[in-house]
Amino acid sequence: MNIFNTYKGLPKSIYALFAVQIINRFGDFVFPFLSLLLTQKLDFSYSMTGIIVMVTSLVSMPAAILGGKFADQVSRRKTYFMGQGVAALAIFLCGLIRNPLLIVVLVIISAFFNGFVRPTLSAIIADELTPEKRQIGSSLTYLGINIGVAVGPIVAGFLFNNYLSLLFILDALTSFLAIIIFYIYIDETKPKTGAQEEKNTNEREEHGNLVQILLKRPRLTFFMIFNMFYAFAYTQISFAAPMMLNKVFGAEGTEKFGYLMSINAITVIFLTVMIISITQKFKTLTNVIFSGIFYAIGFGMIGIIGSSFPLYIVSTILWTIGEIISSTNNGVYIANNSPKNFRARISAASNLTYALATAFGTSLVGKYIDSYGINKVWSLVFIVVCIGVCLMTILHIYDSKNEKNEECERDAAC
Repeated sequence: MNIFNTYKGLPKSIYALFAVQIINRFGDFVFPFLSLLLTQKLDFSYSMTGIIVMVTSLVSMPAAILGGKFADQVSRRKTYFMGQGVAALAIFLCGLIRNPLLIVVLVIISAFFNGFVRPTLSAIIADELTPEKRQIGSSLTYLGINIGVAVGPIVAGFLFNNYLSLLFILDALTSFLAIIIFYIYIDETKPKTGAQEEKNTNEREEHGNLVQILLKRPRLTFFMIFNMFYAFAYTQISFAAPMMLNKVFGAEGTEKFGYLMSINAITVIFLTVMIISITQKFKTLTNVIFSGIFYAIGFGMIGIIGSSFPLYIVSTILWTIGEIISSTNNGVYIANNSPKNFRARISAASNLTYALATAFGTSLVGKYIDSYGINKVWSLVFIVVCIGVCLMTILHIYDSKNEKNEECERDAAC
């Protein structure tokens, strides 16, 4: 298929990352089933399960900041090996023991080190690719994630019901396999301090701490804040959408939600390459604005389509297109505007603001549902996303003016 020419000519490390993401996400057996594991297999109460799941989410936030700092100041490879290795070892040990409390402790340790390693992967893409190629590289690793996610839960469900110990052990073994591929094919990519001047002035080295850098780069700070409006909407896929389907379709709601998630995965796998071939012609912020428009339409229509399941399918395809565009452009904008010696830390900060928006989105919408009902949620989501689109448009105008001014400063004729 000619459209796959999009991915030709990338460094071997990017193809290796693609393979690593497929293997890691295919083998991510434990965390998608964590709430069921805690309640059905380890006999924890629902309230205690909620606390444990919340803790596994919270520990990944400081872990990402620490991992980002370690990756920027020490080594990308060492960060990956340490984070992925400890996370895998902790999960492996869970398959050898029967003590519920010890299993929970090990799962939390694994969650921490999974968070520790994430900023490194984004930084490697930025290190290895020019600004013009980063969207393509990001889309390839994003595609790898979704290929793994599309198949992995089927295997995990079988293991969960029949071979619980193997659920942990095979999760760990896939992580170790990913580490081996990383070790063989991905060299150290951390930029050498002062080695060469960046052509993109936004990527030149800066000195100071993370807060100082973000204050010096208001476009980065504003982008992270504005993107929180999108995150608020996106989190409703796993929070408000299942409740909406249960309300509309009753006992069939859970099954229909599963169908929609399958449609989401299929859409990602089959449309990502085509969407990238179209959107790479536009500026990154233009694409982010488009993603918000697809979110607004896809989520907003849920409140007015009644019980028409075909329209739910249309809605899912629309917000999935928004997801594809957003996922393949957000990290690119962050990388293109980050000092090269702060790439991993700023990526971690971006993940942190996104996680905060997700947490806020679930708590606020939960209260909103209690007060106004589930149907009204989607008009709220529509409004929130539209605000995000407007703010991103303002940032785009600001960026465009800045780019023109920078061009004039470089051009003696101006």
